[in-house]
Amino acid sequence: MLDLDTVRAKLVNYDLDRVKVGVVASHSALDVCDGAVDEGFPTLAICQKGREKTYDTYFKTLRDDGGKRIRGVVDETWVLDKFADVLRDEYQQRLIDENVIFVPNRSFTSYAPLDQIEDDFVVPMVGSRNLLRSEEREEEKDYYWLLERGGLPFPKKIKNPEDIDQLVIVKLKHKEKRLERGFFTAASYEEYKDKADKLIRNDVITEEDLKNARVEEYIIGPVFNFDFFYSPLNEKGSRIELLGIDWRFETSLDGHVRLPAPQQMTLNEKQQVPEYTVTGHNSATLRESQLEKVFKLAELYVKATKKHYSPGVIGPFCLQTCVDKDLNFFIYDVAPRTGGGTNVHMNVGHPYGNTLWGKRMSTGRRLALEIRRGIEENRLKEIIT
Repeated sequence: MLDLDTVRAKLVNYDLDRVKVGVVASHSALDVCDGAVDEGFPTLAICQKGREKTYDTYFKTLRDDGGKRIRGVVDETWVLDKFADVLRDEYQQRLIDENVIFVPNRSFTSYAPLDQIEDDFVVPMVGSRNLLRSEEREEEKDYYWLLERGGLPFPKKIKNPEDIDQLVIVKLKHKEKRLERGFFTAASYEEYKDKADKLIRNDVITEEDLKNARVEEYIIGPVFNFDFFYSPLNEKGSRIELLGIDWRFETSLDGHVRLPAPQQMTLNEKQQVPEYTVTGHNSATLRESQLEKVFKLAELYVKATKKHYSPGVIGPFCLQTCVDKDLNFFIYDVAPRTGGGTNVHMNVGHPYGNTLWGKRMSTGRRLALEIRRGIEENRLKEIIT
């Protein structure tokens, strides 16, 4: 892991009046760019060849002669052969020379090797660099490890598939689409074997990935993804802010649940087992009587990250939960950076963030506001790793 002083030293030569906000052009990049231009920062989207038009054409920023934005949110794009090329020395130096503060998202950590992000990427980054690794379920100290040590609720793990005696979900990677999910459900060992065999035959999962899959209790209830923000710079009021709530659209699961039971029974083997590929998000709110429970989860998570992943979470994070019939929350996934569903409240903000700040406050804008405060209060080092 890079020494914190090594990264902070790069800030010494930054022209803080000309800071740009940079992000890998995927996942939540539009939210990040939208929030940054709202707070007066120019934006840089780092694109992969063949995937750039969304950013350098359709959402490109147009400004008048005085520099005022007319439309769009992406001021500048770099089109690289691969996303991971941003780790090359010449691009890192260019980012530093152009005063870029980098915002990590899931696409960055998925396409670029984590070892290099931790050890070689010296560009100042908003958020907790070391905490990014906790998102990988293959890691010993993953988010489940962290949740357990922090006393947070999560679905019970089934160590041996032969012990399945209730509905479970099996979590593993998709065989062909390695960044996607090969998840499936089962209520018995026989169903587990039957579905696994079908998915292997249809090239959805592999036997090797199945051996390392996490099998856990399936929580029957709605899904709420809580988009939080932790601010080290807040001196008054809570440092934990709830900005928004979202939930997912998943294919082909959502297609299955829209079919009446008789039609589901007619599906062939390849169609029978739904896949869980996230394709979009929608916005939600929560019963006010339940909000305090959710803030308690955030408090425990922040405390655990400070203890086990010093300096702890900085900026945006997302606790992804299911709620059972007794209104108990179970965390089934954690994003220690900007969540994947924050685009639902870009530009318009979200009822919680807007209410808290008295203006439109999306995750992207809140992040840019933190950078702005860090610059103006000479505390940028406190939010950079």
